[in-house]
Amino acid sequence: MIRASVIVFPGSNCDRDVKVALEAVTGRPVNMIWHGDAVVPASDLIVLPGGFSYGDYLRCGAMAAHSPIMRDVIAKANAGTPVLGICNGFQILCESGLLPGVLMRNASLRFICRDVWLRVEATDTFFTRAYKPGEVIRVPIAHAEGNYFADPDTLARLEGEKRVAFRYSDQAGNVSTDTCPNGAQHNIAGIVSANRRILGMMPHPERLFESALGGIDGRGVFQSAIESLAAA
Repeated sequence: MIRASVIVFPGSNCDRDVKVALEAVTGRPVNMIWHGDAVVPASDLIVLPGGFSYGDYLRCGAMAAHSPIMRDVIAKANAGTPVLGICNGFQILCESGLLPGVLMRNASLRFICRDVWLRVEATDTFFTRAYKPGEVIRVPIAHAEGNYFADPDTLARLEGEKRVAFRYSDQAGNVSTDTCPNGAQHNIAGIVSANRRILGMMPHPERLFESALGGIDGRGVFQSAIESLAAA
């Protein structure tokens, strides 16, 4: 039995979408865990969903990173439990120190909500193994602070260790400043931790996981988790 938990913060608005996607793929109920709880039940994977936790005050994800539940999320992540952070969840992962870098205001200074093309860069991670290297997928974004930034040494380490999971591209897989919707360095749309079991990504795979939603390109993120658990 696969045990998945979704953390719910004040202002989360994609938590139910992730729950529906996970239950459709796993066929199992998903635990919805309130941010004020102290402990995440034993879980095979934990998801930090998108939204506007704590109203995005201070910095996006900064307050959520200090929620009571995050102490246990960080402890479990450091012990090897896979964690997926989507959009605001990616911001929380960076603010909590589980992933390096920071998500800044979009270069356009505007909220962007549309489908984008992503080139899959790393397929040897817990959440990407169902994709093919170089595969181009279509996934929606909806954010005002998705501009990934890190210092030169961190960027070099991420590139050298092949920890960039997804990169903004065009439909043919070409990467340039013109294909980056938010100004992110190196067109970074998602990165993984050193152990490749924590993924932070700005696009929303849960919004394109079944045909009824207009596409299934995002399903691979959740399917990858299932395959990784089965192979463990």
